[in-house]
Amino acid sequence: MILTVTLNTALDITYRVRSLRPHATHRVSDVFERPGGKGLNVARVLAALGHRVTVTGFAGGGTGLAVRDGLADLRGMVDALVPVAGATRRTIAVVDELSGDTTQLNEPGPQVAPAEWAAFQDAYGELLRGASAVALCGSLPPGVPVGAYAGLIRTARTAGVPVLLDTSGEPLRRGVAARPDIVKPNAEELAELTGSHEPLRATQDARRRGAHAVVASLGAEGLLAHTPEGRWRAAPPARVLGNPTGAGDSAVAGLLSGLVEHLPWPERLARAVALSAATVRAPAAGEFDRATYDELVGRISVTGEVGAAQRSPRPA
Repeated sequence: MILTVTLNTALDITYRVRSLRPHATHRVSDVFERPGGKGLNVARVLAALGHRVTVTGFAGGGTGLAVRDGLADLRGMVDALVPVAGATRRTIAVVDELSGDTTQLNEPGPQVAPAEWAAFQDAYGELLRGASAVALCGSLPPGVPVGAYAGLIRTARTAGVPVLLDTSGEPLRRGVAARPDIVKPNAEELAELTGSHEPLRATQDARRRGAHAVVASLGAEGLLAHTPEGRWRAAPPARVLGNPTGAGDSAVAGLLSGLVEHLPWPERLARAVALSAATVRAPAAGEFDRATYDELVGRISVTGEVGAAQRSPRPA
């Protein structure tokens, strides 16, 4: 079983409009509403790939009920969300069909009380007993300590469960210091963490700070990986047009599924890039276009060298 943690779950709402213009009234052509938050998106893709997935995090209020109702309709996923008194947030994505651009509006999330955070930590420890890997994904809701992910990483390491971290800002900085097996920042998050805007140098620095392996998302240009086994760059054969929301989450699902299937790094990266591109072609986050994935996965360019990263050993 793969465990995904989404502390700040959401009800994702996607609107599609012909052309988004400031100070104007718009007719919405399509509306998609579904459970969201980065870890839930990762879980949906993992389930579509045939993996058993358990999702945990927080859910509360009317939107929390809508999230849980949506999860009940999904096959291959077990709902282990922890209830809170506050209301789960909503996220609004407005897709401009003319330009292909997406405008995102994200609410902050519910205020989590100390007792609710303690209850989650107890539940998380129990869930790790049956987990083959865990993904810690997304932002922290108000009330959760900024070092929360660092603590959850240490708990997973004690339990012998490999952990992937996908967050940003101070939670990422503290989480990296707790030595996760994989971190997957985008280029902006990586630059904020390391102070370097040169991706190769930044991934090296992130490993020195504690991450076992660093996989940086470069948007339409694919992924850059710096691992103990080697250094690789993976890119699609051409730019894929569409809605990029959730593409990074699909890349996480590709990396995590490759980890538990013991695939070599080049195959993990090819899967992650193909899933990311196929998500751009899907109508909403947490989904991918199967035909696009099948067509691309064998055509992803993966270049690099085995052993190149061993000059940056993992800290003791």
